[in-house]
Amino acid sequence: MEPTAGVRPQQAVESYPADRAFHAALARLSGGISPVALLLAYTDWLSHLATSPQRQLEISQEVVRDGKRLFEAAQHFFSPQHGPWSLIRPSAWDRRFARPEWEIPPFNLLAQSFLQAEQWWHNATTGTRGVAKQNEAIVEFSVRQMLDVLAPSNFAATNPEVLQKAFQSGGENFVRGWQNWCSDWVRLLSGHPQPAGGDFVVGETVATSPGKVVFSNELIELIQYYPTTDKVHPQPILIVPAWIMKYYILDLSPQNSLVKYLTGQGFTVFMISWRNPGAKDRDVAFDDYRTLGVEAALATIEDIIPDRQVHALGYCLGGTLLSIAAAAMARDGDNRLKSITLLAAQVDFTEAGELTLFINESQVAFLEDVMWQRGVLDTTQMAGAFQLLRSNDLIWSRLTRDYLMGERSPPSDLMAWNADATRLPYRMHSEYLRKLFLNNDLAAGRYLVEGRPISLSDIHTPMFVVGTVLDHVAPWKSAYKIHFLVDADVTFLLTSGGHNAGIVAPPGEEGHSYRLRTKAADATYIGPDEWLNSVQPIEGSWWPEWTKWLAARSGEPSAPPQIGIKLADGQALPDAPGDYVRQ
Repeated sequence: MEPTAGVRPQQAVESYPADRAFHAALARLSGGISPVALLLAYTDWLSHLATSPQRQLEISQEVVRDGKRLFEAAQHFFSPQHGPWSLIRPSAWDRRFARPEWEIPPFNLLAQSFLQAEQWWHNATTGTRGVAKQNEAIVEFSVRQMLDVLAPSNFAATNPEVLQKAFQSGGENFVRGWQNWCSDWVRLLSGHPQPAGGDFVVGETVATSPGKVVFSNELIELIQYYPTTDKVHPQPILIVPAWIMKYYILDLSPQNSLVKYLTGQGFTVFMISWRNPGAKDRDVAFDDYRTLGVEAALATIEDIIPDRQVHALGYCLGGTLLSIAAAAMARDGDNRLKSITLLAAQVDFTEAGELTLFINESQVAFLEDVMWQRGVLDTTQMAGAFQLLRSNDLIWSRLTRDYLMGERSPPSDLMAWNADATRLPYRMHSEYLRKLFLNNDLAAGRYLVEGRPISLSDIHTPMFVVGTVLDHVAPWKSAYKIHFLVDADVTFLLTSGGHNAGIVAPPGEEGHSYRLRTKAADATYIGPDEWLNSVQPIEGSWWPEWTKWLAARSGEPSAPPQIGIKLADGQALPDAPGDYVRQ
């Protein structure tokens, strides 16, 4: 029998162990990036550029024009009439040259010549007719990473901040930087590359909201938090966090804890805490996270609080999983969800930001071979991919501060949480990348749950969807697509900040703002740009806006429910934060 068209033979997936072992070894040298994917992208760009003589002439003329401008600026650079950023100004998000020291000659000229070269390379690697969009993005991104290495801010002799620090401290900053470097290398060689959380300890200073683990299986612990008000809303909240990182991003220090805020607003809160998988969990499937996670949690809540609908919240990948679970429940006539809240979550992956640079057939196959050997995607590979998306802030600025300035950033609860990384099972991550990123099965109505397809359009439950302006992981315009994928009232909120800092936005903390608008299920769709122009920003945290929305869809407060249920086998479960979060 001939194999079905478009389906790879099983032998091609499971065989060739020598090839897969070679790819896994190669990944240690390439940082998990597929060399073949890079080669294909550069071949596409260079081939089309080589057959575009007018485009070649254009970028060549731009080199001459930029060189002439730089030469003329250098001749008059010390003139009082010469502005500090006469050639090119850094973008608002580029903080490498933000301090006033960079406006002093000759450092200003160094910064401008670098920014000018950066702009030229951006123009040279984009805009060539015929180059595949993803290949163009890969080339532009990789060239930008190489240029970032050469930024004048990365070298002591060309960084005025470092020179000023050295002059003021008599060179002591270099001594401290050397000590920091040695300390980091010792930690790396010992197998603990991330700095310790300092004073932030799980269960002591973070993840401290009082509660009880009320259910446990091989994949989750379900935490029920103790009420902090005399009466609570009858509908509980179930939080489904991402299993890429630990759950306590939503229960950091008490002043930054969304859990503490919710219990203080009179809500009964349940939280899923995922177990950190090891090599023996290599065959845990993506759907296991739905059945052993969301479904098991909902069943437990139903046992504790019978006949009550649930407000469900999903964050990041947890939001994608919650959307899948909600669509399956809607298909099967299950109405246990009172509302659905998605925080920085995507259900359509066609425009999933710069993270898609790492997602193509070559790269996914390469990652599968790495995970096939280890059984999991290691924490260092995942952390490295996220750091590359913001290399200026997360890599080079940190190296400059730690090793040239001789300083360390003061510890914070968010930094401690970020260093507390997790692993991903081989099968689950492979299914996630292929079904959702590569094939976009969920948005296209091809995603199967229990052998039958689900459709997001079956969801009629009111939704509250939060996007963040600076999100590199789940861009807000990608999250906005929920408007035309579900058949429900959608309240969309766009908040300031990024993927994490935009979500952790407690009331009273300065610098937060948001925009808000509700679209009824039968209302006319408007695009994200039109939406942005039609909604005025509001200063402050988005948390009160969301709890007000929840309260309007909840019953009158009454006495708090019981904490957990008595286990038939007499099994004793731990207090919050539980055991899984410490793994």
